[in-house]
Amino acid sequence: MSSDSFVEVVRGSVVESRHRVHVAVVDAGGRLRASAGEPDLVTFFRSAAKPLQALPLVEDGVALRFGFTDAELALCCGSHSGTQQHVGAAERILRKAGVSTDALVCGPHAPFDQLTQQTLAEQGLEPGRLHNNCSGKHAGMLALARAHGWSEADYQEAWHPVQGRTLAEVVRWAGILEEAVALGIDGCGVACFGMPLRNMALAYARFASAARQGDPGPAHIVAAMTSYPEMVAGHGRICTELMRYTEGRIFAKVGAEGVYCVGVPGAELGIALKIEDGSARAVAPAILGVLRGLDLISEDDFGALHAHAYPDLLNSCGHPVGQLRPRINMRAADA
Repeated sequence: MSSDSFVEVVRGSVVESRHRVHVAVVDAGGRLRASAGEPDLVTFFRSAAKPLQALPLVEDGVALRFGFTDAELALCCGSHSGTQQHVGAAERILRKAGVSTDALVCGPHAPFDQLTQQTLAEQGLEPGRLHNNCSGKHAGMLALARAHGWSEADYQEAWHPVQGRTLAEVVRWAGILEEAVALGIDGCGVACFGMPLRNMALAYARFASAARQGDPGPAHIVAAMTSYPEMVAGHGRICTELMRYTEGRIFAKVGAEGVYCVGVPGAELGIALKIEDGSARAVAPAILGVLRGLDLISEDDFGALHAHAYPDLLNSCGHPVGQLRPRINMRAADA
């Protein structure tokens, strides 16, 4: 496995490390339009699957029944930073659905937001399950169970109807047979889905196309994400900043272990990216390098996001001692 695309880590004048990048760019018809590295690399969708997993909330009438706002729906698609804004939205989703916070099976972890971490520490409080970056997804899954009359117990298990319902959406949009999906357990405890990057990109391309053509479910999900990008991630994070600066022209979602997916409704394209070594620090430079290389974001957008594309490498005192730089070489697909 090799790739001539990478994110390089420069310290002084020396390239100290390289993170190899694999990319698939697919249109809504299923054609591979461009690639880098191995577009058929099999990896897990991880949290980049969340917009697909949240779709039943719209298509099954759950969001309408319980009166979820678009900001709350965006949280169900997100990997949030654990601020009070995010925690409060997850609490409201559960309350509207009549489900206890105790039903959440996602374990607690420290908020991604540093100020919130500091505030909790100063107050002598431990982070709870609602601070988990996936609590919005889990709250949505519990609401789905409540709306259908399914048991809320064990909703995270692969055999539970909630997981079957979300898997059905994943295979529908990714154009892959259910038996071809490699099932794993995500960091938050629910099922995650392994498949080629090409299929992940196809899922985002089809979703983007459906949203552009006014299909109510995808259109609602994309509108929620792009209208409330701060609920999908949080202040200073690449998902939020990218959707904010592109003003709805794209929707984007990060996944763990160096996965990133983007849908472009206007072009009916989907992009799936994997950092081969799973490095989170390489994700933002890589996806911005891909988007700019494909002319899917403007020079102005790229300039506004420069700190994400070329982040400084800091020492323990917070002083810049180097930089990460995207070096993306996309190949056009054969005609």
